[in-house]
Amino acid sequence: MAELAAPAVRDWDFPRGTASVLLMLAFAEDHGVPAEKLLPGTPREALTGPDRQVDARQELAVVRAVAAHTGGDDIALELGRRYRVTTFGIFGFACISSPTMRDAMLFALRYLDLSFTFCIPHVELDEEGISLVLDDSRVPADVSRFLVLRDLAAIHTVMRDLLPGISPRGLEFRHPAPSSAKSYMDTFGVEPEFDAERHRASFDPAFLTMPLPQANEQTVALCAAQCDALVARRRERSGISQLVRERLVRLGGVDAGMDEIARQLTVSPRTLRRRLTDAGTGYRQLVDEVRQTLAEEMLDTGALSVEDVALRLGYAEASSFIYAFKRWTGTTPAAYARRSAPRARPGR
Repeated sequence: MAELAAPAVRDWDFPRGTASVLLMLAFAEDHGVPAEKLLPGTPREALTGPDRQVDARQELAVVRAVAAHTGGDDIALELGRRYRVTTFGIFGFACISSPTMRDAMLFALRYLDLSFTFCIPHVELDEEGISLVLDDSRVPADVSRFLVLRDLAAIHTVMRDLLPGISPRGLEFRHPAPSSAKSYMDTFGVEPEFDAERHRASFDPAFLTMPLPQANEQTVALCAAQCDALVARRRERSGISQLVRERLVRLGGVDAGMDEIARQLTVSPRTLRRRLTDAGTGYRQLVDEVRQTLAEEMLDTGALSVEDVALRLGYAEASSFIYAFKRWTGTTPAAYARRSAPRARPGR
């Protein structure tokens, strides 16, 4: 089986525009959940604007909040259906202007870091057809099922925006079957198989070469140039965030203070604060992100107690760590460790 093209990114931790966060806030409000519960302390105006961006972990926090306050397969699929090709801005405009579905898929894989996906898509081809496989191996376990469903429903909805007649001929999910698969049928038009080896949607290969109704090669070329510029800007702006993360990781998640990190980066604390704000994040958020990542990795091993993890991350008391971890993930460290135990077994 051959892969159509390698996705531009292999992990979900890339900077994003704010359209997805804004969409989720509106979706939650439609279900009676105020935006303040999902993104406390951040006014919606701060997310509005074509050049605004957020760190992937900020968006993941909103996903967690949506799942916690609404939850369930039906909600995840309904949320995914809200993502239309116009949600993706210039990236979506380029896809809809592509000559064929194959060209649109190649473009999407090439500029995947302009999307909002957490599960990395792989498009595989063989004599039987096209397989769209979602890799959720790096997605946090507590939201992996929710994000698999949201992301695949979003991809399917966008594909139908590009080519209204397209539909999968097969659908598989690794997770167990829900009590009812009606929302799956309503979303994809196909009855899925559960407890499968992979998350996969299969399509007739004839769809690859079908011309798209709004194809325009000149428009695609123009959009590609704008996407190149957008990717370059995002990577440049997010560079300072990565530098701060690297130094915090070297410290094992222990918070040395922004003044010390600024000194290591040979900038003033004021300059560091401004550059992080420009990148759509802040020092405190990065400390939390690094601590959460390291905590999850240590808990995944099953070798350390909650108290040991708290001590290694620089917490004076385990209770402070437990409170912080629940704020990050919506669950306690002990519950997370129990949930992750199967993943930590040999042969993982």
